[in-house]
Amino acid sequence: MGRFPAGVAVLSVEVRGQRLGLTVASLVSLSLEPPLVGFAIRKDAALHELLREAGELAVSMLAAGQEAVAQHFARGFPPIALWQGVGVRNESGPPELEGAVGWLRARVVAEHETGDHTFFVAEVERAEPGSAEQPLAFYRQAYESI
Repeated sequence: MGRFPAGVAVLSVEVRGQRLGLTVASLVSLSLEPPLVGFAIRKDAALHELLREAGELAVSMLAAGQEAVAQHFARGFPPIALWQGVGVRNESGPPELEGAVGWLRARVVAEHETGDHTFFVAEVERAEPGSAEQPLAFYRQAYESI
């Protein structure tokens, strides 16, 4: 699968005033009617249980040049340090990262056990394009601008 490029996104939630984000390369479009997306989260990831509790999430689809942002949210920083120096577009709700090629706001509608991950299905409530044109991809274990 490392030979097949995947788009890079940061999923984020806000639960009880705590914001958390995680980089994923598993975001897929599932349906246009209703608008559904899916993504896989490791069961031991901090975001896993918070996502179940929050229900609502933001998806920031990263742009070329945002490799450092992708790496930042892939590392698993403590929640307080996670947002230091990271630009967000909104003050409340799940954070949307500045500079992305687009943003989704969605609600989890289903989940499926898949080995050491859970595959979540979310219904998109809002989609907005960003000004960036080129997405960031993950290919052969590295971030690539395409």
